[in-house]
Amino acid sequence: MNAGGARPSLWKLGLPFMALNLSVLGTLLVGWDRAALAVGLASYLARAFGITAFYHRYFSHRSFRVPRAVQLLGALLGAAAAQRGPLWWVGHHREHHLYTDRPGDPHSPVTDGFWYSHVLWIFDPRNAATRWSRVQDLARFPELVWLDRYEYVAPGALLGACAVGGALLGGPSEALRMALWGFAVPTVLLYHSTFAVNSLAHRFGARRFDTRDDSRNNWFVSALVLGEGWHNNHHRFPNSARQGLSRFELDPTWWGIRAMERLHLASSLRRPPDWALEAARSGRARSLPETAGSPAGQSSGAR
Repeated sequence: MNAGGARPSLWKLGLPFMALNLSVLGTLLVGWDRAALAVGLASYLARAFGITAFYHRYFSHRSFRVPRAVQLLGALLGAAAAQRGPLWWVGHHREHHLYTDRPGDPHSPVTDGFWYSHVLWIFDPRNAATRWSRVQDLARFPELVWLDRYEYVAPGALLGACAVGGALLGGPSEALRMALWGFAVPTVLLYHSTFAVNSLAHRFGARRFDTRDDSRNNWFVSALVLGEGWHNNHHRFPNSARQGLSRFELDPTWWGIRAMERLHLASSLRRPPDWALEAARSGRARSLPETAGSPAGQSSGAR
């Protein structure tokens, strides 16, 4: 069950999602300006990093360590992306790694089809509740449990900030423009960019490693979502903070984590082994056998 004891209903999840997707049509009425586009880009990149670096690589896989205050800020960034609470997201992702492309995987295009894996799985009642058994290491942090229970607070605060900022700049019309370009448009783009990892990156792309799933390295998905599309690499080394292995596999999330390390905001970064980096450079990695490993780190990374 979820933190509040009740399972979210389909309408509670589906209606806000559909309304937000449709709201982007409002940009045809309000138009755009440079300020709105700049705010939208910043909103997209900041929250994408919250999803890729924190929801995914930090919380789901414990691939680096951060102080507790940084952990909370990362959780807030991810939660502001309106992809539900951190514990819900992490629990389902860890389950994905346990059963990748087999029965039990919450979102596999192999077992359930493309559109189900891309978006419809979110509205399946079987996936509505937080997987508490998968996130016991995170459930000991009351602030994360609170964010998971009140999942609309962070995105609602961002939406309000965009609207208020726009109103201060130019009145009601600018408030609506900023709400759409600063929140709605980048949120919808980030939805489908993140979802593409589940759908496109398990159907299209190269397979460097012979993993026990159908994960692919997809440059297009990587470009959309800060390096997350090097998905075959990720399924081979799930606990690595770095997913782009060769010089041509650009991984902005990894660059951001490295920057945090230099600023003493992150430590104990997990990396792929040297032989994997060398094999990626030489193109010989596919012949190397997959080794068993934890699908997702379970120890606390906050210090």
